[in-house]
Amino acid sequence: MYTYDDIDQRLVAERVAQFRDQTRRYFAKELSEDEFRPLRLQNGLYVERHAPMLRVAIPYGLLAARQLRKLAHIARTYDRGYGHFSTRQNIQFNWPRLEDVPQILAELATVQMHAIQTSGSCIRNVTTDHFAGVARDEIVNSFVWCELVRQWSSFNPEFAYLPRKFKIAVNGAAADRAATFAHDIGLHALRNEAGEVGFRVIVGGGMGRTPAIGHVIREFLPWPHLLTYLEAILRLYNRYGRRDNKYKARIKILAKELGAAVFREKVEAEWAHLEGGPATLDEIDVRRIEERFTRPRYEHLEDLKLPADGPLGAWLRRNVHPHRRPGYAAVTVSLKKTGVPPGDVTADQMEALAALAERHSFGELRVSHEQNLILADVRQSDLRALWLRLRALGFATPNIGLLSNIIACPGGDFCSLANAKSIPVAEAIQRRFEALDYLHDIGELDLNISGCINSCGHHHVGHIGILGVDKHGEEWYQITIGGNQGLTRPGAPAALGQVIGPAFARDEVPAAIERLIDVYLARRANEDERFVDTVWRIGIEPFREQVYGKRHQEPAARRRQLAAA
Repeated sequence: MYTYDDIDQRLVAERVAQFRDQTRRYFAKELSEDEFRPLRLQNGLYVERHAPMLRVAIPYGLLAARQLRKLAHIARTYDRGYGHFSTRQNIQFNWPRLEDVPQILAELATVQMHAIQTSGSCIRNVTTDHFAGVARDEIVNSFVWCELVRQWSSFNPEFAYLPRKFKIAVNGAAADRAATFAHDIGLHALRNEAGEVGFRVIVGGGMGRTPAIGHVIREFLPWPHLLTYLEAILRLYNRYGRRDNKYKARIKILAKELGAAVFREKVEAEWAHLEGGPATLDEIDVRRIEERFTRPRYEHLEDLKLPADGPLGAWLRRNVHPHRRPGYAAVTVSLKKTGVPPGDVTADQMEALAALAERHSFGELRVSHEQNLILADVRQSDLRALWLRLRALGFATPNIGLLSNIIACPGGDFCSLANAKSIPVAEAIQRRFEALDYLHDIGELDLNISGCINSCGHHHVGHIGILGVDKHGEEWYQITIGGNQGLTRPGAPAALGQVIGPAFARDEVPAAIERLIDVYLARRANEDERFVDTVWRIGIEPFREQVYGKRHQEPAARRRQLAAA
């Protein structure tokens, strides 16, 4: 766990005092709405459909038990008793009162937390692999590199007013569990033939209105040059990125318009002025950051033979993951129980999870971009006891990697940008596929839902993606298939899903998903072939025919309505 130094703490405390005064001036009408808007956005405060929404930063998803207790206190005291973990590894409170936000930020500062740069046209929370530090395929501990990027980018005046929001993901392992090709900048650690550490630099990925898979502009960047090279990319974006049209302002648009080769040349030309400059890293810089992280005190243990049968065996297979230390395991706490909005946790549950983290995982948790929590350092001998406690809390659903482990944004229930609701659709699909035997027969499948084109639910890279759209004032849902977040296994690169056809009414979505699954089960080459692999092998046409061929059974008037959509 990263521990603040005096500079970290002073920066956060000064920002709290600053925003408290800005809020006072706003209520005193000394600041207009237009003047106050950028100030509140700099502190993670949005005005949503029903109330303000406060987005609290959880840098690279790493969270201490004491911090989770503070979040529980805030949820209970200033909100409606719960919080929502997002795909940016942050937490959101959907019902705070504007006048309470300065005090919330003050309380967060007491446990080394804040809401800085969780919104606005700046570098947002840097995300990473939720198994950082414990994965068997790890090349570097990505937490250290995320922290270097965080310190470099926080309050950097050069990047405080970018053309648009900017997202960076760092992956420190062989498998890409951070979706690096779907970010403005993705950094994937690797070693060259000499064993030296560097980063593959990927630029121009992203979702939203114009989704794109990123381009590799540097196959191997030696680690000392990481920050100067990032600075070159950001300077190029600041200079040439669109500011007249927010829909064309992301770096992916600039990279596409210039072309990957020209974009690379311009970055290299800019970097020629920065290479070897003050931001060049050395071992002292890296060691300084490493020393700010607390380390688990592992025992010398042996791996155990774990049960394979029954409910415990199912949970062990799906929710428990290999650890680099013998006798330990990483455990995913599923926040995807049917009937609960994906990513939501109550204040009481937060406190219970904080206690479990202290008891079983050295007082730390991680937030994944899939909206689950991870206890990364659990003794294998404690797994059964932990499972029983998680099951009592409703967090032991054995569905990690399966269809019901749905990623979903808050959608139209909360967000003022949304065209349609996401949460009821997620619940309806979960209920349709609630039988665990059926889920396990289907196998690995990522299903992602977004309530609007901004794609906070990452629907573009879901094996099945669902997008809420507005059709003449009504909610409809467009389905894509064939997306993939990144190289988590050989032969499975990052990919964008393809639209299968016209949109569906909300109550038709679960049946449409089931028909897609029927095609997959009938056409898969073997039980090891995933849904997305089958889509890539046979194309989308067999799925389209199965889904829309069923519509002839519906009344003629209803068919005409669907055709018009």
